Amino acid sequence: MERAKWSAAHAARPHLLVVAAALVDGDGRVLMTTRPPGKTMAGLWEFPGGKVAPGETPEQALVRELEEELGLDVTESCLAPVGFASHDYDTFHLLMPLYVVRVWQGTPTPREGQSLRWVRAARLADLPMPPADIPLVAVLREWV
Repeated sequence: MERAKWSAAHAARPHLLVVAAALVDGDGRVLMTTRPPGKTMAGLWEFPGGKVAPGETPEQALVRELEEELGLDVTESCLAPVGFASHDYDTFHLLMPLYVVRVWQGTPTPREGQSLRWVRAARLADLPMPPADIPLVAVLREWV
């Protein structure tokens, strides 16, 4: 494929806005979840969250996703933005803001077949993750 055609095709890929949370417990550990079976990159560890629906703000989407995925009640005022990932996948470009959450109601419970693990920030890099999540580990080490 010629460079101009490749550049045009690359630029035309959809942009996907997803939002993620670093839930930090009282011991300074971060909650990580696995991507559920049947999804792309199933089994890799990621920060919980998900797609921002049309008409939603990232904060509204994260509150909704944390309730749907983990059964947690979080208010928008408890979300602290700390960074974002911008990553080119083959078929789309992903933009993912990351929020630290230290206050929530409920106990994290996997509702979508995923596994959960509390991990020290210094050990996050030991987990196999989707490429977009990896740069957020360094951001979190500075924050937690």
